[in-house]
Amino acid sequence: MSYEPISVFDIFKIGVGPSSSHTLGPWRAAQRFLKSLEQSGNLSEVESIQVLLYGSLAKTGIGHGTDIAVQLGLAGNDPVTIPVDTIQPRIKEIATQKKIKLDGKYEIAFDPETDIGFLSSETLPFHSNALSFLVKLHNGQSMAETYYSIGGGFVVKEGEQASGQSAGVQLPFPVNTANDLLRWSIKTGLAIYEIVLENENAWRPEAQTREGVLNIWRVMRDCIYRGCHTEGFLPGGLNVRRRAAGLNKKLLKGVTTTDYESWVKAIRQGGMGFNYVLDWVSCFALAVNEENASFGRVVTAPTNGAAGVVPAVLMYYILFTEGEEEDKVIRFLLTAAEIGSIFKKGATISAAMGGCQAEIGVSSAMAAAALTEASGGSQRQAMMAAEIAMEHHLGMTCDPIAGLVQVPCIERNTMGAIKAITASQLALQSTPDFAKVSLDAVIKTMWDTAQDMNYKYKETADGGLAVNVPLSLPEC
Repeated sequence: MSYEPISVFDIFKIGVGPSSSHTLGPWRAAQRFLKSLEQSGNLSEVESIQVLLYGSLAKTGIGHGTDIAVQLGLAGNDPVTIPVDTIQPRIKEIATQKKIKLDGKYEIAFDPETDIGFLSSETLPFHSNALSFLVKLHNGQSMAETYYSIGGGFVVKEGEQASGQSAGVQLPFPVNTANDLLRWSIKTGLAIYEIVLENENAWRPEAQTREGVLNIWRVMRDCIYRGCHTEGFLPGGLNVRRRAAGLNKKLLKGVTTTDYESWVKAIRQGGMGFNYVLDWVSCFALAVNEENASFGRVVTAPTNGAAGVVPAVLMYYILFTEGEEEDKVIRFLLTAAEIGSIFKKGATISAAMGGCQAEIGVSSAMAAAALTEASGGSQRQAMMAAEIAMEHHLGMTCDPIAGLVQVPCIERNTMGAIKAITASQLALQSTPDFAKVSLDAVIKTMWDTAQDMNYKYKETADGGLAVNVPLSLPEC
Protein backbone atom coordinates (compact mmCIF):
# COMPACT_ATOMS: atom_id res chain seq x y z
CA MET A 1 0.00 0.00 0.00
CA SER A 2 1.21 3.50 -0.91
CA TYR A 3 1.39 6.50 1.40
CA GLU A 4 3.02 9.18 -0.74
CA PRO A 5 1.14 12.36 -1.61
CA ILE A 6 -1.25 11.85 -4.51
CA SER A 7 -2.44 14.69 -6.72
CA VAL A 8 -5.89 15.06 -8.22
CA PHE A 9 -4.18 14.63 -11.59
CA ASP A 10 -2.82 11.27 -10.49
CA ILE A 11 -6.37 10.06 -9.89
CA PHE A 12 -7.88 11.73 -12.96
CA LYS A 13 -5.70 11.01 -15.99
CA ILE A 14 -6.63 11.71 -19.60
CA GLY A 15 -5.91 8.75 -21.82
CA VAL A 16 -7.23 6.12 -24.19
CA GLY A 17 -9.39 3.08 -23.41
CA PRO A 18 -10.10 0.37 -22.71
CA SER A 19 -8.11 -0.15 -19.48
CA SER A 20 -6.05 2.03 -17.18
CA SER A 21 -4.14 -0.97 -15.83
CA HIS A 22 -3.76 -2.83 -19.10
CA THR A 23 -3.68 -0.02 -21.66
CA LEU A 24 -2.70 3.32 -20.11
CA GLY A 25 -0.25 1.83 -17.61
CA PRO A 26 1.75 -0.23 -20.16
CA TRP A 27 1.68 2.75 -22.53
CA ARG A 28 3.20 4.95 -19.82
CA ALA A 29 5.70 2.22 -18.97
CA ALA A 30 6.88 2.15 -22.60
CA GLN A 31 7.26 5.92 -22.55
CA ARG A 32 9.26 5.75 -19.35
CA PHE A 33 11.49 3.08 -20.80
CA LEU A 34 12.17 5.27 -23.83
CA LYS A 35 13.16 8.08 -21.49
CA SER A 36 15.45 5.72 -19.60
CA LEU A 37 17.14 4.72 -22.86
CA GLU A 38 17.54 8.35 -23.84
CA GLN A 39 18.99 9.35 -20.48
CA SER A 40 21.54 6.53 -20.67
CA GLY A 41 22.50 7.54 -24.21
CA ASN A 42 21.34 4.23 -25.63
CA LEU A 43 18.15 5.18 -27.48
CA SER A 44 19.91 5.59 -30.83
CA GLU A 45 21.97 2.44 -30.23
CA VAL A 46 19.09 -0.03 -29.92
CA GLU A 47 19.30 -2.95 -32.33
CA SER A 48 16.28 -4.91 -31.13
CA ILE A 49 13.64 -4.78 -28.43
CA GLN A 50 11.38 -7.39 -26.91
CA VAL A 51 8.45 -6.87 -24.54
CA LEU A 52 7.34 -9.55 -22.10
CA LEU A 53 3.91 -9.37 -20.47
CA TYR A 54 3.27 -11.30 -17.26
CA GLY A 55 0.26 -12.50 -15.26
CA SER A 56 -2.93 -10.57 -15.70
CA LEU A 57 -1.39 -8.37 -18.39
CA ALA A 58 -0.69 -11.49 -20.42
CA LYS A 59 -4.01 -13.23 -19.80
CA THR A 60 -6.23 -10.32 -20.85
CA GLY A 61 -3.70 -8.25 -22.76
CA ILE A 62 -5.20 -8.80 -26.20
CA GLY A 63 -8.71 -7.86 -25.06
CA HIS A 64 -7.40 -4.79 -23.26
CA GLY A 65 -5.11 -3.67 -26.08
CA THR A 66 -1.93 -4.03 -24.03
CA ASP A 67 0.08 -4.96 -27.11
CA ILE A 68 -1.30 -1.93 -28.94
CA ALA A 69 -0.48 0.40 -26.04
CA VAL A 70 3.10 -0.82 -25.75
CA GLN A 71 3.73 -0.32 -29.46
CA LEU A 72 2.25 3.17 -29.45
CA GLY A 73 4.31 4.11 -26.42
CA LEU A 74 7.54 2.81 -27.92
CA ALA A 75 6.76 4.71 -31.12
CA GLY A 76 6.63 7.98 -29.17
CA ASN A 77 2.88 8.54 -29.15
CA ASP A 78 1.20 10.05 -26.10
CA PRO A 79 -2.22 8.82 -24.92
CA VAL A 80 -3.36 12.35 -24.05
CA THR A 81 -2.78 13.82 -27.50
CA ILE A 82 -2.84 11.00 -30.05
CA PRO A 83 -5.81 11.29 -32.45
CA VAL A 84 -7.74 8.16 -31.55
CA ASP A 85 -8.78 7.54 -35.15
CA THR A 86 -5.11 7.05 -36.07
CA ILE A 87 -4.45 4.25 -33.56
CA GLN A 88 -5.48 1.30 -35.71
CA PRO A 89 -3.72 2.56 -38.89
CA ARG A 90 -0.49 3.06 -36.94
CA ILE A 91 -0.66 -0.42 -35.44
CA LYS A 92 -1.43 -1.93 -38.84
CA GLU A 93 1.60 -0.15 -40.32
CA ILE A 94 3.93 -1.59 -37.66
CA ALA A 95 2.54 -5.10 -38.21
CA THR A 96 2.78 -4.86 -42.00
CA GLN A 97 6.26 -3.35 -42.21
CA LYS A 98 7.57 -5.29 -39.19
CA LYS A 99 9.40 -2.14 -38.14
CA ILE A 100 8.94 0.46 -35.42
CA LYS A 101 10.45 3.92 -34.98
CA LEU A 102 11.49 4.28 -31.36
CA ASP A 103 10.28 7.66 -30.12
CA GLY A 104 9.35 8.37 -33.73
CA LYS A 105 13.06 8.71 -34.63
CA TYR A 106 15.04 5.48 -34.69
CA GLU A 107 13.72 2.69 -36.89
CA ILE A 108 14.42 -0.90 -35.87
CA ALA A 109 13.06 -4.28 -36.89
CA PHE A 110 10.03 -5.19 -34.78
CA ASP A 111 7.44 -7.89 -35.31
CA PRO A 112 4.58 -7.70 -32.78
CA GLU A 113 3.85 -11.41 -33.33
CA THR A 114 7.25 -12.47 -32.02
CA ASP A 115 8.61 -9.47 -30.13
CA ILE A 116 5.70 -9.16 -27.70
CA GLY A 117 5.49 -12.21 -25.45
CA PHE A 118 2.39 -13.14 -23.42
CA LEU A 119 3.63 -15.16 -20.44
CA SER A 120 0.25 -15.99 -18.97
CA SER A 121 1.60 -18.73 -16.70
CA GLU A 122 4.20 -16.48 -15.08
CA THR A 123 3.42 -13.86 -12.42
CA LEU A 124 5.99 -11.61 -10.80
CA PRO A 125 5.72 -11.29 -7.01
CA PHE A 126 5.23 -7.51 -6.65
CA HIS A 127 2.09 -7.20 -8.80
CA SER A 128 0.26 -9.32 -11.35
CA ASN A 129 0.37 -6.52 -13.95
CA ALA A 130 4.04 -6.67 -14.92
CA LEU A 131 5.96 -6.09 -18.13
CA SER A 132 9.64 -6.20 -19.01
CA PHE A 133 11.52 -4.47 -21.80
CA LEU A 134 14.57 -6.37 -23.10
CA VAL A 135 16.98 -4.51 -25.37
CA LYS A 136 20.00 -5.55 -27.39
CA LEU A 137 22.35 -2.73 -28.41
CA HIS A 138 24.49 -2.49 -31.52
CA ASN A 139 27.63 -3.00 -29.43
CA GLY A 140 26.34 -6.38 -28.26
CA GLN A 141 25.39 -5.27 -24.77
CA SER A 142 21.93 -5.92 -23.32
CA MET A 143 19.73 -4.08 -20.87
CA ALA A 144 16.36 -4.78 -19.29
CA GLU A 145 13.85 -2.96 -17.12
CA THR A 146 10.64 -4.19 -15.50
CA TYR A 147 7.59 -2.06 -14.74
CA TYR A 148 4.36 -2.70 -12.85
CA SER A 149 1.00 -1.21 -13.80
CA ILE A 150 -0.58 -0.97 -10.37
CA GLY A 151 -4.00 0.43 -11.26
CA GLY A 152 -5.50 3.69 -12.45
CA GLY A 153 -2.62 4.30 -14.87
CA PHE A 154 -0.06 4.39 -12.05
CA VAL A 155 3.25 2.80 -13.02
CA VAL A 156 6.10 1.72 -10.76
CA LYS A 157 9.55 0.70 -11.99
CA GLU A 158 11.03 -2.34 -10.27
CA GLY A 159 12.79 -1.19 -7.12
CA GLU A 160 10.99 2.16 -7.13
CA GLN A 161 8.70 3.31 -4.35
CA ALA A 162 6.78 6.43 -5.40
CA SER A 163 4.30 6.10 -8.29
CA GLY A 164 2.81 9.57 -8.57
CA GLN A 165 4.27 13.05 -9.01
CA SER A 166 5.08 13.25 -5.31
CA ALA A 167 8.86 13.37 -5.08
CA GLY A 168 9.89 16.08 -2.62
CA VAL A 169 6.36 17.43 -2.18
CA GLN A 170 5.33 18.53 1.32
CA LEU A 171 1.60 19.00 1.71
CA PRO A 172 0.10 21.43 4.24
CA PHE A 173 -2.60 18.88 5.07
CA PRO A 174 -1.16 15.36 4.61
CA VAL A 175 -3.93 12.78 4.33
CA ASN A 176 -3.44 9.03 4.40
CA THR A 177 -6.78 7.97 5.87
CA ALA A 178 -10.34 9.20 6.06
CA ASN A 179 -9.73 9.96 9.73
CA ASP A 180 -6.84 12.23 8.74
CA LEU A 181 -9.13 14.08 6.36
CA LEU A 182 -11.82 14.43 9.02
CA ARG A 183 -9.28 15.68 11.55
CA TRP A 184 -8.07 18.42 9.19
CA SER A 185 -11.66 19.36 8.39
CA ILE A 186 -12.52 19.74 12.07
CA LYS A 187 -9.30 21.62 12.85
CA THR A 188 -9.52 24.08 9.97
CA GLY A 189 -13.24 24.22 9.23
CA LEU A 190 -12.40 23.68 5.56
CA ALA A 191 -14.54 21.59 3.27
CA ILE A 192 -12.94 18.52 1.69
CA TYR A 193 -12.46 20.22 -1.66
CA GLU A 194 -10.82 23.22 0.04
CA ILE A 195 -8.30 20.97 1.78
CA VAL A 196 -7.54 19.30 -1.56
CA LEU A 197 -7.09 22.66 -3.27
CA GLU A 198 -4.65 23.81 -0.59
CA ASN A 199 -2.66 20.60 -1.00
CA GLU A 200 -2.61 20.97 -4.80
CA ASN A 201 -0.90 24.34 -4.30
CA ALA A 202 2.18 22.38 -3.27
CA TRP A 203 2.45 21.18 -6.87
CA ARG A 204 1.36 24.22 -8.90
CA PRO A 205 -0.41 27.61 -8.71
CA GLU A 206 -4.11 27.42 -7.92
CA ALA A 207 -5.08 28.85 -11.30
CA GLN A 208 -3.34 25.94 -13.03
CA THR A 209 -5.12 23.43 -10.81
CA ARG A 210 -8.48 24.97 -11.53
CA GLU A 211 -7.91 25.03 -15.28
CA GLY A 212 -6.59 21.47 -15.19
CA VAL A 213 -9.66 20.23 -13.34
CA LEU A 214 -11.96 22.03 -15.76
CA ASN A 215 -10.09 20.42 -18.64
CA ILE A 216 -10.65 17.03 -17.01
CA TRP A 217 -14.37 17.82 -16.99
CA ARG A 218 -14.30 18.93 -20.63
CA VAL A 219 -12.80 15.59 -21.65
CA MET A 220 -15.39 13.71 -19.56
CA ARG A 221 -18.22 15.80 -20.98
CA ASP A 222 -17.03 15.37 -24.58
CA CYS A 223 -16.76 11.63 -24.00
CA ILE A 224 -20.37 11.47 -22.77
CA TYR A 225 -21.57 13.48 -25.76
CA ARG A 226 -19.66 11.34 -28.29
CA GLY A 227 -20.89 8.15 -26.71
CA CYS A 228 -24.49 9.37 -26.79
CA HIS A 229 -24.21 10.04 -30.51
CA THR A 230 -22.21 7.07 -31.80
CA GLU A 231 -23.93 3.92 -32.99
CA GLY A 232 -22.60 0.54 -34.05
CA PHE A 233 -20.89 -2.40 -32.42
CA LEU A 234 -17.97 -2.54 -30.02
CA PRO A 235 -14.69 -4.04 -31.27
CA GLY A 236 -13.37 -7.35 -29.99
CA GLY A 237 -15.68 -9.98 -31.40
CA LEU A 238 -18.42 -10.18 -28.75
CA ASN A 239 -20.89 -8.49 -31.11
CA VAL A 240 -21.99 -6.04 -28.41
CA ARG A 241 -24.15 -3.25 -29.79
CA ARG A 242 -23.63 0.27 -28.46
CA ARG A 243 -26.77 1.26 -26.53
CA ALA A 244 -26.21 4.84 -25.37
CA ALA A 245 -27.03 6.41 -28.74
CA GLY A 246 -30.31 4.53 -29.03
CA LEU A 247 -31.30 5.40 -25.47
CA ASN A 248 -30.36 9.01 -26.13
CA LYS A 249 -32.70 9.15 -29.14
CA LYS A 250 -35.50 7.48 -27.23
CA LEU A 251 -35.26 9.87 -24.30
CA LEU A 252 -35.14 12.94 -26.55
CA LYS A 253 -38.37 11.76 -28.24
CA GLY A 254 -37.52 12.99 -31.70
CA VAL A 255 -35.97 16.31 -30.65
CA THR A 256 -33.01 17.08 -32.92
CA THR A 257 -29.86 18.59 -31.42
CA THR A 258 -26.75 19.77 -33.23
CA ASP A 259 -24.28 20.49 -30.45
CA TYR A 260 -23.66 20.00 -26.74
CA GLU A 261 -25.55 23.13 -25.66
CA SER A 262 -28.71 22.29 -27.60
CA TRP A 263 -28.49 18.69 -26.40
CA VAL A 264 -28.32 19.77 -22.75
CA LYS A 265 -31.25 22.14 -23.27
CA ALA A 266 -33.33 19.34 -24.78
CA ILE A 267 -32.54 17.01 -21.87
CA ARG A 268 -33.60 19.60 -19.30
CA GLN A 269 -36.85 20.24 -21.12
CA GLY A 270 -37.77 16.58 -20.61
CA GLY A 271 -38.63 17.17 -16.98
CA MET A 272 -37.62 15.64 -13.65
CA GLY A 273 -39.52 12.36 -13.59
CA PHE A 274 -37.79 9.60 -11.66
CA ASN A 275 -37.59 7.13 -14.56
CA TYR A 276 -36.49 9.87 -16.94
CA VAL A 277 -33.62 10.98 -14.70
CA LEU A 278 -32.64 7.39 -13.93
CA ASP A 279 -32.50 6.55 -17.64
CA TRP A 280 -30.27 9.54 -18.36
CA VAL A 281 -27.81 8.62 -15.60
CA SER A 282 -27.55 5.14 -17.10
CA CYS A 283 -27.20 6.62 -20.58
CA PHE A 284 -24.32 8.87 -19.50
CA ALA A 285 -22.45 5.97 -17.89
CA LEU A 286 -23.05 3.68 -20.87
CA ALA A 287 -21.81 6.37 -23.24
CA VAL A 288 -18.47 6.79 -21.47
CA ASN A 289 -17.69 3.12 -21.21
CA GLU A 290 -18.76 2.34 -24.75
CA GLU A 291 -16.26 4.99 -25.81
CA ASN A 292 -13.71 3.40 -23.50
CA ALA A 293 -14.28 -0.04 -25.03
CA SER A 294 -13.75 1.48 -28.49
CA PHE A 295 -10.27 2.93 -27.77
CA GLY A 296 -11.84 6.36 -27.26
CA ARG A 297 -10.45 9.19 -25.15
CA VAL A 298 -11.56 8.92 -21.54
CA VAL A 299 -10.47 9.98 -18.04
CA THR A 300 -9.44 7.44 -15.43
CA ALA A 301 -11.88 7.89 -12.56
CA PRO A 302 -10.07 6.25 -10.89
CA THR A 303 -9.65 3.66 -13.68
CA ASN A 304 -10.76 3.27 -17.28
CA GLY A 305 -13.03 0.32 -16.54
CA ALA A 306 -14.89 2.50 -14.02
CA ALA A 307 -14.55 5.73 -16.02
CA GLY A 308 -18.30 6.24 -16.46
CA VAL A 309 -19.43 6.54 -12.84
CA VAL A 310 -18.03 9.92 -11.80
CA PRO A 311 -18.89 11.68 -15.11
CA ALA A 312 -22.42 10.25 -15.06
CA VAL A 313 -23.07 11.46 -11.50
CA LEU A 314 -21.48 14.85 -12.21
CA MET A 315 -23.64 15.23 -15.32
CA TYR A 316 -26.66 14.29 -13.22
CA TYR A 317 -25.69 16.97 -10.69
CA ILE A 318 -25.28 19.58 -13.45
CA LEU A 319 -28.39 18.80 -15.47
CA PHE A 320 -30.88 17.95 -12.78
CA THR A 321 -29.80 19.95 -9.74
CA GLU A 322 -27.30 22.78 -9.93
CA GLY A 323 -26.30 23.76 -13.47
CA GLU A 324 -22.86 23.80 -15.09
CA GLU A 325 -21.01 26.31 -12.93
CA GLU A 326 -17.23 26.09 -12.95
CA ASP A 327 -16.76 26.38 -9.19
CA LYS A 328 -19.25 23.59 -8.54
CA VAL A 329 -17.61 21.31 -11.09
CA ILE A 330 -14.21 21.94 -9.52
CA ARG A 331 -15.59 21.29 -6.03
CA PHE A 332 -17.14 18.01 -7.16
CA LEU A 333 -14.02 16.66 -8.86
CA LEU A 334 -11.60 17.70 -6.12
CA THR A 335 -13.69 15.91 -3.50
CA ALA A 336 -14.01 12.81 -5.68
CA ALA A 337 -10.25 12.70 -6.26
CA GLU A 338 -9.47 12.88 -2.54
CA ILE A 339 -11.69 9.90 -1.78
CA GLY A 340 -10.07 7.96 -4.60
CA SER A 341 -6.59 8.72 -3.28
CA ILE A 342 -7.53 7.52 0.21
CA PHE A 343 -8.71 4.21 -1.24
CA LYS A 344 -5.48 3.88 -3.19
CA LYS A 345 -3.38 4.52 -0.11
CA GLY A 346 -5.36 2.22 2.18
CA ALA A 347 -6.28 -0.54 -0.24
CA THR A 348 -6.07 -0.61 -4.06
CA ILE A 349 -7.70 0.74 -7.20
CA SER A 350 -6.44 -2.16 -9.28
CA ALA A 351 -8.90 -4.88 -10.32
CA ALA A 352 -5.93 -7.19 -10.77
CA MET A 353 -5.30 -6.80 -7.04
CA GLY A 354 -8.79 -6.37 -5.65
CA GLY A 355 -11.44 -7.35 -8.16
CA CYS A 356 -14.10 -4.98 -9.45
CA GLN A 357 -14.77 -3.61 -5.96
CA ALA A 358 -11.48 -1.76 -6.46
CA GLU A 359 -12.77 -0.09 -9.61
CA ILE A 360 -16.56 0.31 -9.67
CA GLY A 361 -16.73 0.29 -5.88
CA VAL A 362 -14.12 3.01 -5.50
CA SER A 363 -15.57 5.13 -8.32
CA SER A 364 -19.02 4.89 -6.74
CA ALA A 365 -17.61 5.97 -3.38
CA MET A 366 -15.81 8.89 -5.05
CA ALA A 367 -18.97 10.04 -6.81
CA ALA A 368 -21.12 9.61 -3.69
CA ALA A 369 -18.85 11.76 -1.54
CA ALA A 370 -18.51 14.41 -4.25
CA LEU A 371 -22.25 14.62 -4.85
CA THR A 372 -22.91 14.86 -1.11
CA GLU A 373 -20.50 17.72 -0.46
CA ALA A 374 -21.54 19.52 -3.66
CA SER A 375 -25.17 19.23 -2.51
CA GLY A 376 -24.44 20.98 0.78
CA GLY A 377 -23.59 17.99 2.94
CA SER A 378 -20.99 18.15 5.68
CA GLN A 379 -17.58 16.50 5.56
CA ARG A 380 -18.89 13.68 7.75
CA GLN A 381 -21.87 13.16 5.49
CA ALA A 382 -19.62 13.05 2.43
CA MET A 383 -17.46 10.35 4.01
CA MET A 384 -20.57 8.50 5.13
CA ALA A 385 -21.82 8.51 1.54
CA ALA A 386 -18.49 7.09 0.34
CA GLU A 387 -18.69 4.37 2.96
CA ILE A 388 -22.25 3.42 2.03
CA ALA A 389 -21.37 3.22 -1.65
CA MET A 390 -18.37 0.96 -1.08
CA GLU A 391 -20.11 -1.15 1.53
CA HIS A 392 -22.50 -2.36 -1.14
CA HIS A 393 -19.76 -3.18 -3.64
CA LEU A 394 -17.62 -5.28 -1.26
CA GLY A 395 -16.59 -8.56 -2.82
CA MET A 396 -17.45 -7.60 -6.41
CA THR A 397 -15.30 -9.73 -8.68
CA CYS A 398 -13.64 -8.79 -11.95
CA ASP A 399 -14.67 -11.31 -14.60
CA PRO A 400 -14.56 -9.68 -18.06
CA ILE A 401 -15.83 -12.01 -20.77
CA ALA A 402 -13.06 -12.66 -23.32
CA GLY A 403 -10.88 -10.24 -21.36
CA LEU A 404 -12.76 -7.31 -22.89
CA VAL A 405 -13.90 -4.30 -20.86
CA GLN A 406 -17.46 -4.78 -22.13
CA VAL A 407 -19.53 -7.48 -20.43
CA PRO A 408 -20.31 -6.99 -17.56
CA CYS A 409 -18.08 -3.93 -17.15
CA ILE A 410 -20.10 -1.34 -19.07
CA GLU A 411 -23.38 -2.02 -17.27
CA ARG A 412 -21.60 -2.03 -13.92
CA ASN A 413 -20.84 1.64 -14.43
CA THR A 414 -24.56 2.39 -14.59
CA MET A 415 -25.10 0.51 -11.34
CA GLY A 416 -22.16 2.25 -9.66
CA ALA A 417 -23.56 5.65 -10.65
CA ILE A 418 -27.05 4.87 -9.34
CA LYS A 419 -25.63 3.48 -6.09
CA ALA A 420 -23.57 6.65 -5.67
CA ILE A 421 -26.66 8.84 -5.97
CA THR A 422 -28.58 6.60 -3.55
CA ALA A 423 -25.69 6.61 -1.07
CA SER A 424 -25.53 10.39 -1.25
CA GLN A 425 -29.24 10.73 -0.59
CA LEU A 426 -29.02 8.38 2.39
CA ALA A 427 -26.09 10.31 3.84
CA LEU A 428 -27.77 13.69 3.34
CA GLN A 429 -30.79 12.44 5.26
CA SER A 430 -28.72 10.88 8.06
CA THR A 431 -26.81 11.91 11.16
CA PRO A 432 -23.24 10.65 10.61
CA ASP A 433 -22.41 10.62 14.34
CA PHE A 434 -24.55 7.50 14.67
CA ALA A 435 -23.05 5.66 11.70
CA LYS A 436 -21.95 2.14 12.62
CA VAL A 437 -19.29 1.79 9.90
CA SER A 438 -16.55 4.33 9.22
CA LEU A 439 -14.98 4.97 5.84
CA ASP A 440 -11.62 3.73 7.11
CA ALA A 441 -13.27 0.52 8.33
CA VAL A 442 -14.82 -0.17 4.95
CA ILE A 443 -11.51 0.57 3.19
CA LYS A 444 -9.74 -1.92 5.45
CA THR A 445 -12.51 -4.44 4.83
CA MET A 446 -12.17 -3.95 1.09
CA TRP A 447 -8.43 -4.59 1.30
CA ASP A 448 -8.94 -7.68 3.48
CA THR A 449 -11.49 -8.94 0.98
CA ALA A 450 -9.11 -8.28 -1.89
CA GLN A 451 -6.37 -10.30 -0.25
CA ASP A 452 -8.73 -13.20 0.41
CA MET A 453 -10.21 -13.15 -3.09
CA ASN A 454 -9.22 -15.97 -5.41
CA TYR A 455 -6.95 -14.84 -8.26
CA LYS A 456 -9.57 -16.07 -10.76
CA TYR A 457 -11.76 -13.12 -9.85
CA LYS A 458 -9.07 -10.46 -10.25
CA GLU A 459 -9.11 -9.36 -13.90
CA THR A 460 -7.67 -12.62 -15.21
CA ALA A 461 -10.88 -13.68 -17.02
CA ASP A 462 -10.36 -17.12 -15.40
CA GLY A 463 -13.58 -17.18 -13.35
CA GLY A 464 -17.13 -15.93 -12.93
CA LEU A 465 -19.01 -14.72 -15.99
CA ALA A 466 -15.81 -14.98 -18.02
CA VAL A 467 -16.02 -18.78 -17.93
CA ASN A 468 -19.75 -19.32 -17.55
CA VAL A 469 -20.93 -17.24 -20.53
CA PRO A 470 -20.12 -18.49 -24.03
CA LEU A 471 -17.94 -16.23 -26.17
CA SER A 472 -20.37 -16.49 -29.08
CA LEU A 473 -22.85 -14.13 -27.43
CA PRO A 474 -25.98 -13.14 -29.32
CA GLU A 475 -26.25 -9.53 -30.40
CA CYS A 476 -26.51 -7.36 -27.27
